[in-house]
Amino acid sequence: MARTTLGSGRMIEQTSVQISAQRERWQAERELRYARRNRIRHIDRLLDELEMLNIAEETQLPTDLAFRVQRLAAEMDHPLGNRALEDISIGESMDALYDLQDGLMLTLEGVQDDEEV
Repeated sequence: MARTTLGSGRMIEQTSVQISAQRERWQAERELRYARRNRIRHIDRLLDELEMLNIAEETQLPTDLAFRVQRLAAEMDHPLGNRALEDISIGESMDALYDLQDGLMLTLEGVQDDEEV
């Protein structure tokens, strides 16, 4: 009987360790998914600002917006991140942001949302 109790205790401990490891993996995956979503939302906001400039037929990219686009591009290793602020156009900014957003969307493909479960 002592053997059975000892064996059961070890099995419960192993199961507990496995559950904890799985929970940590799920948490890490969830945090990564939310980080991607938040970055996509940030890109959407930048694209909205750029589109408003297009609608207003502006030709100059405001310095603060150029800086935010350049900083994001640099963080995500896009070539636009290495350009001088005054050399960045509205169209180039939009193209770069769409490229970055596409890359993030592809990494989300096939990952099921917790809300959908």
